[in-house]
Amino acid sequence: MSPERIPYLLDRMGQAAADAHAMIDNVSEEEFLANLILQRAVGMSLLMASEIASQVFKAHPEFASEHPEFPWEAMRGMRNRIAHGYFDIDLEKVWATARDDVPVLLTSLATIRNWRMQGE
Repeated sequence: MSPERIPYLLDRMGQAAADAHAMIDNVSEEEFLANLILQRAVGMSLLMASEIASQVFKAHPEFASEHPEFPWEAMRGMRNRIAHGYFDIDLEKVWATARDDVPVLLTSLATIRNWRMQGE
């Protein structure tokens, strides 16, 4: 994977994460836990974002090491839990991630998205 693809991948990661967050806007945790379609949609969006983080981490370890503030390992762990957990996925964790962690992730992405343009 070419380093020139990193900004594109970061944009895609941000879009998937933002989608997960937007899906639960104005939805209570109780409503989320009672809505299988919403659970699957949010989970899939988080899986997509986490898969991209995993790909970037694996293909560009130098980029990952230049940005230790980014939650590379946590996202890889989330990807593995969702991809392989099936019926054992912790839906409260999915909810909390989409609600609380995604805004932090989006801020981090905004900071590193233009890393080459900033002269890093």
